[in-house]
This record gives sequence, structure tokens and C-alpha cells, in this order.
Amino acid sequence: MKSAVIGIGSNSVRMLIAQVQGDTGTRLLREREGTRLFAGLDAEKRLQRDAMDTTVRSVTKMAEIARNEGAGEILLFATSATRDASNQDELRAMLLESAGLELHVCSGEEEASLSFLGATGEGYCGVIDIGGGSTEIVCGEGPSLACAFSCQLGAVRLFREIPVPKTPVLPAVVAGIVERADQILAQKLAQLPPFEMPKTWYGTGGTFTTLGAMVLGVPWTDRTNMHGTRLPLERVEQELAILSSMSVEDRLQLPGLQPNRADIIVHGISILVACMRRLAIPEITVSEFGNLDGFMKKHYQLRTLQSMPLAVDVVS
Repeated sequence: MKSAVIGIGSNSVRMLIAQVQGDTGTRLLREREGTRLFAGLDAEKRLQRDAMDTTVRSVTKMAEIARNEGAGEILLFATSATRDASNQDELRAMLLESAGLELHVCSGEEEASLSFLGATGEGYCGVIDIGGGSTEIVCGEGPSLACAFSCQLGAVRLFREIPVPKTPVLPAVVAGIVERADQILAQKLAQLPPFEMPKTWYGTGGTFTTLGAMVLGVPWTDRTNMHGTRLPLERVEQELAILSSMSVEDRLQLPGLQPNRADIIVHGISILVACMRRLAIPEITVSEFGNLDGFMKKHYQLRTLQSMPLAVDVVS
């Protein structure tokens, strides 16, 4: 049967449609729409109505696409921004009324484990998932996890804490953003028991696919080429220096950069630099797969989720 999973993130709404047969799935279609739900989270941790309306419209549109594609089941989950919201029940009710879908809100640890399940294959390894509202770090092998945690450290969240102008960002400001990301990560790591550090690391999320596109010099929609791109720390630091030296207007001219990431990409890459330095990661490999794939694999107990050429993302 065909099945769909829709994920409400802090920066976008995404959907995966797959053919499920026994313990094997085959990816058929992906959709993505920039919604930036986290930007609608106010100081009282309430989601503003316009932000919820935008998200609900996107989910409803994707659910309609899934039904038209013949999906027999549509699953819906949300991560950091919704998890933080004191009025998440209001969003849940709106989604049920408009899209006819029940919402599952992931805990930070669950989000981390889903990213790991979606992005990895065999062998002991680590995964970093940089989102709009949080960053998840997981180490383990298969279903056995040595650690899985979530930090209140996302590209949009950090941008709101340390806003920068649309003009080029001064090197001292960039250093301060990296330092703040490192502080948050260090505080979280200090609360955890020791764990074996992997030799192999994978990165999932828009920051990584952007970096993959930038390094390869391909359009950001070219998912096939970006998957598996290796990013040494030195190259990540170079890309951070290049992008931060450009204005937002100039960044928008880069074919490798998703338009709705032009203002937050400096913060996203700063988080990655902090993670790689703090965890002594010399190189990380881009994965186009993440918690969306992990949610489907976990729900259907899939042994494998195979790939075939996928449709280009939809972006508002």
C-alpha cells in the first residue's frame, strides 16, 4: 500500500510518500514548504494564529496531494516548535478540522532517535540533525542507542537570540554565534553520562543539504547529488566565512541556497561548526534522509526504506 508521513518542523512542513510492502518501503515522492512555525512562537511560548494558519494550510495541501496519490494512511507528527508551544492543543484541533489528521508531538529524545533511524545504515555511528528550533545528536548502532539527546539549539531559535542585519555579518559576531552554540551544547553534554564517540558521522536537515549543494556547486533541488557529500570541518568553516561575508540579498542569488534559509544559514552553519569542534568530528557526511524517514520506518517496522528518483521539493 501507499502511505504518507507529514512532519511539521520549526522551519518547514515536509511530506514523504512511500510504497510499503511487508518490511520494505520504497520512497516515491517528497514535498517541502517553508513555513517557519518557530517564528510564530512568542515570549509566552504561544503560537500566533497566523503562524498556525500557514502551517495548517500547508499540511492540508500536502494531505490532499497524498490522498490524490492513493495513500491509504497519512501520518502526522511535529517537533520542536510545536513541542515548546503552550497552546499546541489549539494547533492540534485546527489540523484535525482542516486536514482530518491526528497530530503526534515528538519528545526531544524521540525526535533524535527518529533522525538516527532515518539517516543511518549499519555500523556504530553518529547523527546530527540541525533544525529550526532544536538540534538532535544521536550515537549508536541499529536500534541500540548509546546516547540520544535534543538541545534547544536551532537555526531559527539562535537567529532570534542573536539577530544579525541583512548586510554582511562581522567575523566577531559570527564568532559570538558559534560560541553561544558551543555553550548550549557543552551544558547539555555535561548532563550526560560518557558515551563512545563514533568515527563515522552523518548530518541531516537543511543546513547540511545547503552545504552539500554549495560544496558541489549544484542547485539546492538536486537531492541525488547532495546525498553522501563529505564535509571536512575546514570546508564547513570556509563556507561559514564565505556566506557570512555576503548580504542576504547576495545569498539569494546562490543556486545552492534555499531562498527561505538565506537569513538563517549563518546560524545553522555556526551550530554545525560548534558541534564538530566540541565533539572533535573531523568530517561529516550529508544524508538527505532524517526523521521523516525514521517515523515511517518505525511506524511500519520497516527493515529497509529504499530510494528511487524523487520529485523536486515544493517551496513557498
